[in-house]
Amino acid sequence: MQSPHIPVLLNEVISSFKSIEKGTILDCTLGYGGHSKALLDANPNLKIIACDRDDTAINFCKEKFKDYGDRISIYKSNFANIINLIDLSDIRGILADIGVSSLQIDLDERGFGLNSSTLDMRMDKNQSFDAKELVNTYSQSELERIFVQFGELPNATTVAKKIIEARKISPITSAKELTNIIGKSNLKNRSVSIAILAFQAIRIEVNKELDELTNLLTSIKNSNINNAILTVISFHSLEDKIVKSQFKEWEKSCICPSFAIRCECGNNHCIGKIITKKPLQATDEEIKQNSRSSCAKLRSFKIERQR
Repeated sequence: MQSPHIPVLLNEVISSFKSIEKGTILDCTLGYGGHSKALLDANPNLKIIACDRDDTAINFCKEKFKDYGDRISIYKSNFANIINLIDLSDIRGILADIGVSSLQIDLDERGFGLNSSTLDMRMDKNQSFDAKELVNTYSQSELERIFVQFGELPNATTVAKKIIEARKISPITSAKELTNIIGKSNLKNRSVSIAILAFQAIRIEVNKELDELTNLLTSIKNSNINNAILTVISFHSLEDKIVKSQFKEWEKSCICPSFAIRCECGNNHCIGKIITKKPLQATDEEIKQNSRSSCAKLRSFKIERQR
């Protein structure tokens, strides 16, 4: 069964786990199984534990991987909670491909795309809160907050006011209508449209994506996972900043405040080392084949806890 989307940075993902001879890789964001399939095919001694919040993706992958037997186990879970659901003793790799899948964006009924006839944006369709509720109930200050925090929009106030004024006339019910309200013009000196960044902010708020990422990293840090490689693919600066910051903190052995005269923390807090000093990004060739890979960044960390 062919995957309906192209996994980003596929060669880089395979390379990041090439030192793992056997064991289990945890795929925290299964999607449509492109990365998991490539990893299983690259090394017959590997197993995969994978999870996703999307029933469509899970059902697709159960069919896709039916010939792989017990080499892959699939759970319905967000990637922050999967750590608490499985046996971690054999985990030698963790992959988190953060963000919305291309199929979710492309399917009109999911309401992610700028021209969609619905306004949904839920990664888990069983979740009650969706983009339509957000757009029609958030106050102007709440809208401004998410547009600044999650969309980094310099004109957040203007965009929020447009939405407030439009919904006074009638509720906003489709992504296409919302796009027309916001406008499709690009930000000054940038090639990205205001609507795309506003949609990004709404999607992140609906799915609590940054909280999910932070919770996943915290769960990994607090777990007993050891001698494992963590690889994270992010798609915008907010995600990348979280990953970069956490990896730097994980490398520190001493966590005493800078003004401390001497170390009092025990100097034993390092849980490993950063593998990618600079994030890996898509080649020009990959970007030509898949434009969505242009903003992807891959960072890897080797978990080696002090005992």
